[in-house]
Amino acid sequence: MTPSPASPPLENAYRRILGIRFFVGGAPEAVAIGASGGLVVVPAAPALLELGRDAAYRRALLGADLAITDSGFLVLLWNLMKWDHIQRVSGLEYLKLLLQRPGFFAPGETLWVMPSPAALERHLAWVKSRGDSLRREDCYVAPKYGGQVADDVLVDWVNARRPRHIIIGLGGGVQEKLGWYLKHRCAGRPAIHCIGAAIGFLNGDQVWIPRWADQWRLGWLFRCAANPGRFVPRYFKALQLPLLLWKYHSRLPDLRVET
Repeated sequence: MTPSPASPPLENAYRRILGIRFFVGGAPEAVAIGASGGLVVVPAAPALLELGRDAAYRRALLGADLAITDSGFLVLLWNLMKWDHIQRVSGLEYLKLLLQRPGFFAPGETLWVMPSPAALERHLAWVKSRGDSLRREDCYVAPKYGGQVADDVLVDWVNARRPRHIIIGLGGGVQEKLGWYLKHRCAGRPAIHCIGAAIGFLNGDQVWIPRWADQWRLGWLFRCAANPGRFVPRYFKALQLPLLLWKYHSRLPDLRVET
């Protein structure tokens, strides 16, 4: 097993990349910060291209309390361009550590936002298989959101039950907008984890990714092999990221089209 690099001092644990303040410390430190409350985002390389095209997505990332560098491609490009040595903070590792927190599966502690009834059933079965228990009433199947991501039914649910953690298992670009919406409408300060793909990797809703593949930034290859029609175009699109990063570096990309 390849050891993780030592975490940088806290004052050096952030980098401003494309206008977003990314945490570049270790996964345990990221979980400690994220679990304390607020919005956690894990933007993938293809989604980062939307910073200059999608005002709502841009607002969500700028308004996050914690953004982690799950994109190995982004980290590689940044280190090459800046002669830096930041580390990748794996979203999958983040979620695994989050699940290990004492009392995490206690009734009412969490709310899981799932993309479909089938995904919910797979998730419940997976939680049971690992020896934990999760009540069906602590899960929520999200509707198909349109251009404006809003869900007052979910807001009312959260305000009535006050879960400490909200884990959003939707697709990138949607989950961040929903997380931002909840952050600004839910009472208290729940920890909102926009960690969609990682949930699917664990519960079988998406292709399984071995630990070594996650460490070596090869998760994209497994996803492309499992579903080339869906993921090959997505990751091919990410090849635009070097040009965007070269142009803007630490600055927020210009917003060209507001949607």
